[in-house]
Amino acid sequence: MKVALFIPCYVDALSPDVGTASWKLLRHLGVDVSYPENQTCCGQPMANGGFERKAIPLARKFEERFKGYDYVVTPSVSCPAFIKEHYPHLLGESHTCEAAEHTVDIVTFLHDILKVHEPLGRFPYRVSLHNSCHGVRVLGLSAPSEKNIQPYNKMADLLSLVEGIEVVEPERKDECCGFGGFFSMEERAVSKRMGTDKLRRHINTGAQYVTGPDASCLMHLKGIARGMGADIKFKHIVEILSAGL
Repeated sequence: MKVALFIPCYVDALSPDVGTASWKLLRHLGVDVSYPENQTCCGQPMANGGFERKAIPLARKFEERFKGYDYVVTPSVSCPAFIKEHYPHLLGESHTCEAAEHTVDIVTFLHDILKVHEPLGRFPYRVSLHNSCHGVRVLGLSAPSEKNIQPYNKMADLLSLVEGIEVVEPERKDECCGFGGFFSMEERAVSKRMGTDKLRRHINTGAQYVTGPDASCLMHLKGIARGMGADIKFKHIVEILSAGL
């Protein structure tokens, strides 16, 4: 199995340790992973901002850069959701979107494809689980609360492999944190209030850390926590899964 690691631009710029942890974890699990150089943004910010034509060259470059891999794995949920859902529209029916079809978030890759069940790292803390919107409702990382289906959570399954951890979930566990990319800039007051409400629910669990599959949500909540002076920390799920390896 030939795997490429795609590190989104916001992870590269703001949370580089998440990229390092992803590489470390995949190598530990025996994955033949490579990091193709000259990676760029997938085009999500442009398309979400209404500039679809500016996203097309980036989509073409992504397809060219990551073709030929069995899987393109990324420590993000919004980027793979965008790539899989929107590249066929951006590039047209004549394009096969081979790389997009093989793109998968790292939680799904570990849980559904590798089916990891071996003990992983050690993280002796109480951790509140943050269910990002794209992860829940586009990628299916957990059961949406509005659907009458059997509850499941792939992140919780993976975290159960970590020694010493206690996983909890906040009230209204899959309600949006208010980030939403451009939403957090165009509707700053609403975004901040949503994030404040979400953060308080995480704090009420008594957790020492908040974790999730998307660094952008954690970044948003971390900024609000800093403004509140809240004593709670944030780690991407791959950082916890790889801790102590």
